[in-house]
Amino acid sequence: MLTPLGFSLLRQLADGDFHSGEELAATVGLTRARVSQVLKEAEAAGLAMERVKGRGYRLLEAPDFLDPKAVKTCLATFDAGRGVARPITLEVVDEIDSTSTELMRRIGRRDIHGVALAAEWQTAGRGRRGRVWTAIVGGSLLFSLGWRFEQGAGFLAGLSLAVGVAVARALDAEGFAGVALKWPNDLIHRHLKFGGILIELNGDALGPSTTVIGIGLNVRLPAAARKDIAQPVTDLASIAGRKGPAIDRNRLFARLLAELAAVLRQYANEGFAPFGAEWQHRHAYQGKVVRLLLPDGATVTGKVAGVDASGALVLADGPRRARFLSGEISLRRAG
Repeated sequence: MLTPLGFSLLRQLADGDFHSGEELAATVGLTRARVSQVLKEAEAAGLAMERVKGRGYRLLEAPDFLDPKAVKTCLATFDAGRGVARPITLEVVDEIDSTSTELMRRIGRRDIHGVALAAEWQTAGRGRRGRVWTAIVGGSLLFSLGWRFEQGAGFLAGLSLAVGVAVARALDAEGFAGVALKWPNDLIHRHLKFGGILIELNGDALGPSTTVIGIGLNVRLPAAARKDIAQPVTDLASIAGRKGPAIDRNRLFARLLAELAAVLRQYANEGFAPFGAEWQHRHAYQGKVVRLLLPDGATVTGKVAGVDASGALVLADGPRRARFLSGEISLRRAG
């Protein structure tokens, strides 16, 4: 687990140069032995470290730490001309249990509408159906955004799909080609997952509602970390390739927030319907025969006909059609 001391040391090492143990210890007021222990914890968190006798420590790939000022500057540029009614309130922390959990805790105590909370490290990050989300300090983008709607849960059934459209638009704008969506909340590239969306809802059945939209993206995921993940995964660095765009997490975060705000404002007025065609165009399994794994272990096979106006997946089996709601099934390609 990374501690505030660990982040202090990592920021000193973020320049990519060698720093001696004595220098690091003097800066943070620790012994050299304690510095060595803290840096071992950083390595366990997925950061590759080089140790050279007589020279000290160096990060082989320095973390690209989020800078709130840089994010806000980029966000103001992206928002220019959009007629944004209310700016995003941005918070960035080094470590937290979960950005979504924290925003959910705040509901009832304060207004979280438009509050974006990002973390470099989550000790209890989670994905859909309680799965653990693996992340790397400086190599992931982990954040949650609070948003208030006047409507209730039924109206918000397609929200995770609309959010997927917003994320895909942002990645398109930043030069990442071939990004696709997988129902109901995965971001994939060539059938490899690199991101996920988790929507949590608080409110009355008929509204109003407050949602917490959690998003996790693999920006640079080392091979060692991929071994601990149960499914095939990729990252934005791999998607970009050698000739692709340089990845600036601050700019990418700002682009995501700008697109999300625009989509959420439209969703509040029009629901999922305006996003249905674009979502289906981006769906990696559109028109394909798939196997749906139900929570009880049963499976259903059919051809993906698309999604309906509420965001439910529609499967065709000959002339018959069946719809499946988000959160009840897992989608797998048929063998």
